Amino acid sequence: MKKKITIGLVEDQLLFRNGIHAILSGWEDLEVIYESGDGYSVIESLQKSARIPDVMLVDLSLPPNGDKPYSGEQLTIDLADCFPEVKVLILSAHQDEKFIARLIEIGAHGYLVKDSDPVEVYQAITTVYEKGAYINHMTLMAIQRNIGKRTQSILQPTSDLTSRELEVLGLVCQQYTAEEIGEKLFISVKTVNGHRANLLLKTGSRNVAGLVMYALRNELVKF
Repeated sequence: MKKKITIGLVEDQLLFRNGIHAILSGWEDLEVIYESGDGYSVIESLQKSARIPDVMLVDLSLPPNGDKPYSGEQLTIDLADCFPEVKVLILSAHQDEKFIARLIEIGAHGYLVKDSDPVEVYQAITTVYEKGAYINHMTLMAIQRNIGKRTQSILQPTSDLTSRELEVLGLVCQQYTAEEIGEKLFISVKTVNGHRANLLLKTGSRNVAGLVMYALRNELVKF
């Protein structure tokens, strides 16, 4: 039996959260196992939980922790630090490109606006689970338009990447799975994952979405 993708929902608006829960429950391969109306309690709650979601859908506008703000951006940072295996999909009403690029840079694996079609939400969840990132057209444009405004000094050197790592990076950016990359390059999945781990380390990227940003920044791929 195929493993269900487990989902966490972090959304303060109960009606919207219940709606998302109901929509996601319509797919047999998805299971919502965690919900929270705030972000500040999530890390402690997950640390005590027997089950950790594969994918977390996080709203950006979350209630403060007393007099201290705690946004979806901060939760994304904390999840990347404490639960790096959890894939974070941002759900937001905002479409500001600078903000989208910023969220990908700090560790989000994908970005969706709240009026997205339910089918796209499903596709984003399955893609981010299977391939490590969901870079739709809006997110890709946000990254491309904002990296051009950065200074050359922040670019990471590419000279220490091997030719094989560059091949893997190119295929990762095209959102191929490890299995698909292995088939294309005639190498094992274990070897692909090793190259991907080396790429994350050498480029200082948090995840696959970060690798896409790195590759675009250094003009290693074009879309």
